[in-house]
Amino acid sequence: MFVKICGITNEDDALLAVAMGADAVGFVFAPSPRQVHPETVRDIVRRLPHDVLTIGVFRNDRPSHVVEVVNRTGLRGAQLHGGELAADVRAVRERVPFVIQALPAGDARLAEAGTGEGAADVVLIDSPEPGSGTVFDWSMAEGAPDGVRLLLAGGLNPDNVTEAIRKVRPWGVDSASGVEASPGRKDATKVRLFIEAAKRAGAALEEGWAPESPGPYDWAEDGT
Repeated sequence: MFVKICGITNEDDALLAVAMGADAVGFVFAPSPRQVHPETVRDIVRRLPHDVLTIGVFRNDRPSHVVEVVNRTGLRGAQLHGGELAADVRAVRERVPFVIQALPAGDARLAEAGTGEGAADVVLIDSPEPGSGTVFDWSMAEGAPDGVRLLLAGGLNPDNVTEAIRKVRPWGVDSASGVEASPGRKDATKVRLFIEAAKRAGAALEEGWAPESPGPYDWAEDGT
């Protein structure tokens, strides 16, 4: 199970997420309580292991500016978290090695997202109010084409990530506010519990098991 911790604003939280086992960390450049300056991100990225996927989050920005910021900061990918058209996604993907296209649950674009030449590598499903940190009806995550890697977001936290994985069976999960002590500041215990629960749930699904309850440590074999 791929785990991304988003809304990183400082080096300590970035290193914390990586130490706890996060596969990716995200930095928000769009207006937000978690918005960070590109120069700050550049300094943080330099101190992270090379195998960690570092992602810049943009909203309705010009493709050329997205590419410029990614290259200037040393990030490895971009997340387009607005109303970007397929042409915008392709323009970024041509010059950025890894692209996540974020869509609100129930969006009509989900039916074609992640398909075709120049499509995003991963499709992120967020709540209908993207970035709000609110949980949505997980059945609304249905509708993506087969074979598309889904990254589930939207109010995920240590208490609900196991159930979310069981119901949606995504390729990965993403949390920002759900693992915070305050806006822009991560809570070490929440980060650890979230990553542990997500990894356990992912491993259980791969082994053909399913959670018996929303708790991260209770498992029951399917069909018994």
